[in-house]
Amino acid sequence: MAQEWNIRSRGHECCICNKVFVDGEALTSALREVADTYERYDACTGCWQKSERNWEPFSQWEGCYEEPTRVVKEEPVKKETAETLLRRLVALDDPEMRNVVYVLAVMLERGKQLIERDAKPQEDGTILRVYEHRATGDSFVVLDPRLHLDKIGDVQRQVVELLSGTGHLQDEEPLGS
Repeated sequence: MAQEWNIRSRGHECCICNKVFVDGEALTSALREVADTYERYDACTGCWQKSERNWEPFSQWEGCYEEPTRVVKEEPVKKETAETLLRRLVALDDPEMRNVVYVLAVMLERGKQLIERDAKPQEDGTILRVYEHRATGDSFVVLDPRLHLDKIGDVQRQVVELLSGTGHLQDEEPLGS
């Protein structure tokens, strides 16, 4: 069972026919569980429906291709946002941060930046949730640790500390430094 949280960017061409997607084109996206990670496939809806596969997708959804937005000039002093923090924590892959990763994903979902595409219950009672970033199409696989109400306050404080720059990640200086 794959447990690694990784960000998978939306493809810019069909993985089957190699045709470059155009803005607004319908496509089918799927995640395939491979060893301890996920492979992402983006295909023209027609190609996906006609293709034969000898594997079942871990998760699959339909959407529309959106041209990547141009990067705006960065501010001289970077501000930590919930999205940038989520990306950093996903890349860090620290099991101690799984509750923070989940809370950040939920915050971004409620802020309409992430869309939940699938939920896969696990044998241990947790749930793997598949999110897609609305603007970039990046996909995130996030473990829902089934937080108890008495733990949420501590996790919220930890998120606030990390976002404000007063908290720090393992092997790292405080984020505001």
